[in-house]
Amino acid sequence: MTTLTEHYREMQRAMHPDKFVNSTERERRIAMQHAAQINKAFQTLKDPLERAHYLLDLNNIKADDNDTSMDPAFLMEQIELRESLDNMRESKDQEALASLSENIEAYKGTAEKQLTDCFTDGSREALIKALSTVRELQFLARLKEEVGNLEDELEFST
Repeated sequence: MTTLTEHYREMQRAMHPDKFVNSTERERRIAMQHAAQINKAFQTLKDPLERAHYLLDLNNIKADDNDTSMDPAFLMEQIELRESLDNMRESKDQEALASLSENIEAYKGTAEKQLTDCFTDGSREALIKALSTVRELQFLARLKEEVGNLEDELEFST
């Protein structure tokens, strides 16, 4: 079990609303709010993309959803991957789909390590690079979701 999970469970035990059944209405409400905040914090820290958004916010770098500037090579690669996915949908090639899924996971792993390096560096330049990496991870997350949907679709059609 990870340290994050251990701390989460420890905090949940301490602030669980059941521990406050005999407390005042105000204390019960506060315990509920704390439990909700603990859950939200855990979910944010557990997900690399959410954690990166949070860390960028802490550093006053806002991920503007309207900013679509991205590395042209990355965008071309995304177009090619989506075309491959469309071909796999038509051919029902589950092996190619599994391979694509593995490649996306590997790419995500590399990007997540890059994020760690950027946040460890902490310089403004590194944080701007982290923002670019976050955008790439968002693309990859959507692509991975589409791959998962197609995997489910093909599994149920056989």
